[in-house]
Amino acid sequence: MALSICFFLFLSLSFWCNALAASHGQPSTPFLFPVTKSTVVPNPLRFFSPRLLSAPLPTNSFFQNLVVGKGNEPEYIHPYLIKSASSSLSLSYPSRLSNSSLISQVFVPDLTITSLNKTSRSAIPNTRHRISSYSDLSVTLDLPSNNLRFFLVRGSPFLTSSTITRRTTHLSISTIHAILSLSSDDSLTKHTVNLNNTQTWLFYTSAPVSFTHSISQIISSEFSGVIRFAILPDSKEKYEAILDKYSSCYPISGHVELTKPFRLEYKWNRKGKGKLLLLAHPLHSQLLSRNAVLEGFKYKSIDGDLVGVIGDSWALKLEPVPVTWHSIGGIKREHFPEIVSTLREDVDALNSTTISTSASYYYGKSVARAARLALIAEEVKFPKAIPLVAKFLRNAIQPWLDGNYGGNGFLYERQWGGLVTKLGSNSSSEDFGFGIYNDHHFHLGYFVYAIAVLAKIDPAWGRQYKPQAYSLVADYMNLGLGSSSYSYYPQLRNFDPWKLHSWAAGLFNFSDGRNQESTSEAVNAYYSAALLGLAYKDNHLEGIGSTLAALEILSAQTWWHVRKDDDMYGEEFTRKNRVVGILWANMRDTKLWFAPAEWKACRLGIQVLPISPITEILFPDAGFVRELVEWASPSLSLSGVGESWKDFVYALNGIYNYTSAVNNIRKLKVHDDGNSLSNLLWWIHSRRR
Repeated sequence: MALSICFFLFLSLSFWCNALAASHGQPSTPFLFPVTKSTVVPNPLRFFSPRLLSAPLPTNSFFQNLVVGKGNEPEYIHPYLIKSASSSLSLSYPSRLSNSSLISQVFVPDLTITSLNKTSRSAIPNTRHRISSYSDLSVTLDLPSNNLRFFLVRGSPFLTSSTITRRTTHLSISTIHAILSLSSDDSLTKHTVNLNNTQTWLFYTSAPVSFTHSISQIISSEFSGVIRFAILPDSKEKYEAILDKYSSCYPISGHVELTKPFRLEYKWNRKGKGKLLLLAHPLHSQLLSRNAVLEGFKYKSIDGDLVGVIGDSWALKLEPVPVTWHSIGGIKREHFPEIVSTLREDVDALNSTTISTSASYYYGKSVARAARLALIAEEVKFPKAIPLVAKFLRNAIQPWLDGNYGGNGFLYERQWGGLVTKLGSNSSSEDFGFGIYNDHHFHLGYFVYAIAVLAKIDPAWGRQYKPQAYSLVADYMNLGLGSSSYSYYPQLRNFDPWKLHSWAAGLFNFSDGRNQESTSEAVNAYYSAALLGLAYKDNHLEGIGSTLAALEILSAQTWWHVRKDDDMYGEEFTRKNRVVGILWANMRDTKLWFAPAEWKACRLGIQVLPISPITEILFPDAGFVRELVEWASPSLSLSGVGESWKDFVYALNGIYNYTSAVNNIRKLKVHDDGNSLSNLLWWIHSRRR
């Protein structure tokens, strides 16, 4: 009987998913690339509850360090760094190290929480921590052998823990600092701990508890229920009164709704009495609508000050960004002949060229480069080029979508739920780690851009390969796409709906958490998804892609772009840098994966490529662009900085100095493998208005 009910529900869900897909114009037939068994992905059963394994799992999440490697590297959940090891959880309110080349937060186990009542190993064979649930804004981490559960909710000034069962336990809370004093109120539900590093911590318990302590350890009486930990960061009386007021209401999970373009809603599930207190980072504060903000209640963060916000739902609204095939402001007809002349050469070269690489990243850049030529040809009224580009794209892309590309190709991996490449399925180093879910939005964004253009100029081909196109998008941007086929992919593989930008590191184990180098390639991924929506007249896909592109742009401008008058990263770092190299969850680095910090033109270029209409939205401030170009230009003469990086320095130069830039661009002989002289001339002439 139960099986029949489940089968009925499955059929009903499939019906409604397919109906929704049809209403959005998406393919209703599930599509999967050929299935493979990867030899390089870690086993998720080590850390995830078995009941979570039936659905695709996150591969770039804010808690990824908890489920890769030994699961014992720190993760930053704002405002705390947390680390799980040896059946305990350590909590740190991190200090910051900063110089001209690096900013990092230092993990120090200010408090380590465990239990003295251990369940025997025979009763619970896996003594590691276990992820029992997760959502957009939280993860629930269990220590089964200690009967402890932690609700790790992003942006909470409290760390909340509870006993998993009603069985009582004796809590053990240790510290590497010396405990100077411990006091409790008359109700024995609020406890104040002063440490010799000047920190003051508050413990709030749902039932009366008494504590005893030594120089470095606090032991509770028998306890069952909820305990919350919070540091007093500053202005102790003021902060303490606020924490007292909101200590009884605690979040256990939170999700994000993105159902309308350029609007997000955060909604938390909570327990307890009163209203919910959480913290917003600077970009939240910029976008928040109609929320009660406690401006004077702040916690420090590597991402800027976190401010208090009251309420169990937030609304974030942002300004729309234009998603267009062609230049936003247009090109004067007087420039058409020069662009057409270079187009003839670039398009003719396509007919005599096969893509020499089988690497998914470089192959994607090559097809996207070719697709740009078709759109430029449309804009400058050179229709003869378009069929030639379409033929090249069909020949180049179809083998990857049909599974006939001998050198590589896309496959589906079931353990985590997503695409890998043939090369990446057996090697974590091939395709820049694509096989363990690194850089998916970068690689696939280029393919999706080319597919969107081809579907636009060859609608019959677009209809034929629509299921494959949507599966590529779903792998990195699965959000309300409708069809039941998308249940094979996690909701948002790369985009972080709390931080409001993407991560790229996949299932690699990094002590500083997830990271992302190229914001512009992340923007390209969501811009390309929006263009695919335009090509298929799918308003939903266009809206979601446009919204994520807009958020990625705002995040780049907030955390990667460093202006002279910024105070987020400190005077020394700001004086020496105009752009971050690699942004980590817990660090800001001036180096790149492929270049040292002094190769500033590379550091700038990786935040610009590929050049397309959305680039204008990413760099709207001519004054700041001048700062960027003047900062990066001297490094163009350094040994090791290739000629192709001039593409991006000169392109930005054109935003404020057309004459100088166009003269420099005309002299270029070498271009980035995802760029062309036609594209540079299109860009520079679209600056002259």
